[in-house]
Amino acid sequence: MSETRPSFPARAVITGGMPYGNKNLHFGHIGGVFVPADFFARFLRDRIGKRNVLFVSGTDCYGSPIMEGYRKKVENEGYEGTIYDYVGKNHAAQKAALDAYGISLDIFEGSGLEPARSYHHSLTDDLLRRLHEKGYLVKRSTRQFFDSEAGTFLNGRQVIGRCPVRGCKSEKAYADECDLGHQFDPEELIAPVSQLTGTTPELRPVDNWYFDLPTFRPELEALMDEWDADPQVRAIVTKTVRESLVDPVIYVQTKFREAFDAVEETLPAHTLTEAEGNQQSFSVTFADWEARDRAREVLDAGGVRFRTGKCLLPFRITGNIEWGVPAPELEGTRDLTVWCWPESLWAPISFTQAALGEDEKAGGERYSSYDWRDWWCADDARVYQFIGQDNIYFYCVAQPAMWEALDWGLFQDTPVANYHILFMNKKASSSGAIKPPMASELLDFYTPEQLRAHWLSLGLDQKAVSFNPKAFDTSVSHVDKKTGEEILVKDDPRIVDPALKESAFLTNIFNRLARSCFYGANNVCGAHLPAAAPHAEVVEACRKATLDFEAAAHKFDAHGALLIAEEFCRAENKRWDDASKAAKGDDAAYAQALADAFAALRTVTLLMHPAVPFGCEKICEHMGFDADVFFSWEHAFEGPAELAARAGQTPAEHAIVPLPPRFDFFEKHPSQVKGK
Repeated sequence: MSETRPSFPARAVITGGMPYGNKNLHFGHIGGVFVPADFFARFLRDRIGKRNVLFVSGTDCYGSPIMEGYRKKVENEGYEGTIYDYVGKNHAAQKAALDAYGISLDIFEGSGLEPARSYHHSLTDDLLRRLHEKGYLVKRSTRQFFDSEAGTFLNGRQVIGRCPVRGCKSEKAYADECDLGHQFDPEELIAPVSQLTGTTPELRPVDNWYFDLPTFRPELEALMDEWDADPQVRAIVTKTVRESLVDPVIYVQTKFREAFDAVEETLPAHTLTEAEGNQQSFSVTFADWEARDRAREVLDAGGVRFRTGKCLLPFRITGNIEWGVPAPELEGTRDLTVWCWPESLWAPISFTQAALGEDEKAGGERYSSYDWRDWWCADDARVYQFIGQDNIYFYCVAQPAMWEALDWGLFQDTPVANYHILFMNKKASSSGAIKPPMASELLDFYTPEQLRAHWLSLGLDQKAVSFNPKAFDTSVSHVDKKTGEEILVKDDPRIVDPALKESAFLTNIFNRLARSCFYGANNVCGAHLPAAAPHAEVVEACRKATLDFEAAAHKFDAHGALLIAEEFCRAENKRWDDASKAAKGDDAAYAQALADAFAALRTVTLLMHPAVPFGCEKICEHMGFDADVFFSWEHAFEGPAELAARAGQTPAEHAIVPLPPRFDFFEKHPSQVKGK
């Protein structure tokens, strides 16, 4: 068997996205991002040591979504708290949901809440001054929506229209981005409507700072070549990024060809590509975004309707909404705040600084280094950013370019982009027509570990997958022939709950192997480990499963990793069944079967620990081992006898904790137990 193993960094930061501070967490936040990130963070802690891993996230406190949520709560519900109270309450609810699912963050604070707030504001000031000093911040006078009836400029979420990007079907686009992540200038938004008065807002000029993103197209193209060759970066990332690494294009429907021809000579230099086949539009390509914008003005004046394609545009850094991180005064511009998307990109650095700084103040020795640069800039460190598919533009286009521009030695992070996790085969959103179940609601029907195992097994690294919990399925199963009554899926006992598919392994196979070991050892080994050594083929099977699991986890393939652990456990459970039955009252043979089973249980528990930590830690406790030793991959190939020897004991001297009758390491939810 090959001993070629994947390499891991000396230190690692894992990020888990930043939920907006205007809402609690629904299943998509937890199952689509936080559980996969937690799986990898827990695996890395076991693999490279707890002191070498930082898992950071926090509430995204600032920006127009929060302002708008607060405004509506005050106006519609009579809320009397401040916006800090509003964000703080939502932050506390988010933290409670994450804790309930065992998301093992080192820090979950808020960008606008202390102690992280001070670190975040300071870093923001330093970072923007650095970008300005390097010449990559450009002041532009652009137009912002103004509601004449309300007499106020509108923030990004107070304007809704249709996305202007060609091919996008989003009907929920805001001032400069749609809900699918496409970026555009405010004047491109189709059919804008003010959410304050329902009127059509006008556009008025304002000065803001923009990051010169188009300048970094060559660097981004080179990075995509690197990522294409990196097995840890998913193909969806480079495919999505390359869609923006193209020349600016305008698409014009053929029915406007006569009007286009009338103004074509006044357009900046361009290349026209005629429509082919069934295409209804011809395209006009320009050298840069500025030429394209001049062309837009000409086409608008000539009555030519058009749509734009994706390309790199200057990335807006500041705005004039009140609720935001203050931007430094640059070239006389003042009273600006930072747009929430840019500052959320460097918030993980702020959270890293906060986690390290606050622990250092407390005199702790929790981490291997207290210099944030050793985590974000050192050659032997890595940052793994778990994101949703919609956020690829920000984390994989804007962020790498800014890191390059800063010249701080920040290395390019490894993005781990998951596909959408659907609900009942549809994309759900807390602000959309299809409402997803909240994370806390699910725990009325399922245990956290049942859901963790299910979500990790969906394979979101490969495609969009639907989460179909039977308890929330309101579709009709069948019509009762006698009564004519419609029976809902959730009420039909014949239908198996898809969300419990992986739970059958936990509550049956894994539980059974663990119980067999402990009850058997109590019966024939005096509640100690069996003295016999496991068979060589069992030791080899343990080793192979461990190496295969490591390779899958390194590629962020949680689905494949859990499948390896499950298949190994099923095979070893069968080995135990066959051997224990064959013993037929022979205590020595039974003890030998137990030795094999304990070796297998030790390996399964190690491998499943990142996915279902609560049950695995209970198994470790009952085996009588120190968790830091038991779950450390420094000892991954050591069986129970070797672990006991580390404590100066023989197997026969190492006591286990006896189990009470009918004990379960992985319990069913009370609602799943008949009679409860």
